[in-house]
Amino acid sequence: MDPRSRVSTPVRFWLDPLCPFCWTTSQWLRSVAAERDLSISYQPISLLVKNQIGDDSPWYGVAKWGYGLLRVLESVRAVEGETAFDDESFDDELLRRHHEGLALVGNDVGTPIIGVPGRDGGEVGVFGPVITALPNRDDALALWDATFTLARLPEFFELKRTRTSGPNPGERP
Repeated sequence: MDPRSRVSTPVRFWLDPLCPFCWTTSQWLRSVAAERDLSISYQPISLLVKNQIGDDSPWYGVAKWGYGLLRVLESVRAVEGETAFDDESFDDELLRRHHEGLALVGNDVGTPIIGVPGRDGGEVGVFGPVITALPNRDDALALWDATFTLARLPEFFELKRTRTSGPNPGERP
């Protein structure tokens, strides 16, 4: 097969910018994208909205700030530039995309979420993978291959274990 005739695999990645697990998983996904010919689209999901964090919560300020960062993501997407952090005109689109991600995986998950083409041509999604640090190249590729395979398997439901360490997302650019 001529490599130029290959079609990239579209991958939608839902993230809350304040979630360190999302950051680590996004770095992993970016690290395998070229070798697995992935075309990544970043989508918003808000832990403020998802977890219904009220203004009486100690997490409200941080979660609200993260929601503002998602507005910036939507403004960049809409006009290829940066507009006001507090611009509520992006909220309808932000929430539409947020709910699109949850519709793929259900409401009893958190972030990150990955959506990939399913076997039937539709999109399927999975929560995670939740990783605490960026794996080496070979393990990163193996993790992608396993994630992609499991996401597309209609009978697959869940893998999980208790975390033994916190996130180590590495340096941010």
